Amino acid sequence: MNKGDGFSYPILWEHSFAGLQKALREIPDLHPSRVCVVADSTVADLYLEEVLDALDGWVPTLESFVFPAGEESKNLATVSDIYQVLVAKHFDRKDLLVALGGGVTGDLAGFAAATYLRGIDFIQVPTTLLAQVDSSVGGKTGVDFQKYKNMVGAFHQPRLVYMNMSVLRTLPENQFVSGMGEVIKTALIRDAELFRYLDENRAAVKAREPAAMIHVIRACCEVKAAVVEEDPTERGIRGILNYGHTLGHAVEKCSGFSLLHGQCVGIGMIGASWLSLRRGGIPEEAFRKICEVCLFYGLPDSVSGLTPEEIVEASKSDKKMEGGKIKFILLHQIGDAYIDKNVSDSELLDAAAVLCR
Repeated sequence: MNKGDGFSYPILWEHSFAGLQKALREIPDLHPSRVCVVADSTVADLYLEEVLDALDGWVPTLESFVFPAGEESKNLATVSDIYQVLVAKHFDRKDLLVALGGGVTGDLAGFAAATYLRGIDFIQVPTTLLAQVDSSVGGKTGVDFQKYKNMVGAFHQPRLVYMNMSVLRTLPENQFVSGMGEVIKTALIRDAELFRYLDENRAAVKAREPAAMIHVIRACCEVKAAVVEEDPTERGIRGILNYGHTLGHAVEKCSGFSLLHGQCVGIGMIGASWLSLRRGGIPEEAFRKICEVCLFYGLPDSVSGLTPEEIVEASKSDKKMEGGKIKFILLHQIGDAYIDKNVSDSELLDAAAVLCR
């Protein structure tokens, strides 16, 4: 994958952590003396010792930092705690952070790496479907600020993305469903063939059959890599990756982060797809198929306890605002998304009303 400055990094699909040290040794100009593995408390219990064992003997100093699992830890206070460990252990600019976990861990460790000593190397070792298909690829890092999601962040590309596919076996069902929200989003914006695959191979994907999951995750990474290579710092086309996110982030915030990110993206996609239908971008049949596929994979198509007005108001605080206007992502057709800066407040209210039950 291209980093945007002529540098590329590998994305590997493996079936254990055993090959991690070998993969790191093969990266040019990566010669750390100190490595710190960052993980949340849930992932640490499952995989931290295994990853530390895989890295044993590579560097003189091997540290770990474990923080409480959950979106509530994705803040500047946790980043500060990471800094304190790095300072105390004398990490320098040639050293390395390892983000072991889901999107929260990747964002936290990536942001710490981007800002510690004005930037040190890090790698992504994603352990959730959501992180494997989305947040581990593309170099976006950041934290929430006063309940505004990902409001503080930086673009900082990893040196490696190492995926151990076997971790999907232990992934809780709600986390798998959350990941499928981003999978379906990726298909809708730029891969109609992937959407057909998800529709026609429902049983295999839902059962997490290895061959099916590698096919799906590889397809998602290829789409994201191509979009990010074209627009590494989200100045243009990369915005299509936010399909479903404007309304989804608003629902996530208004619900107090009680719903998982991918679930909120699923809700937001229904709203964006409905608006695409209303705008004449997709036919009724396509809208119904999108709803059907989302529901099959367990994604919600509505949210209770919120009003359309609350959702629209929250959407105005989204970081994707530009010049006071929301950059809303719509569909010309399944597999072909575009950015629209002219979605009116009344249209947003109507779309939000479709989601409120």
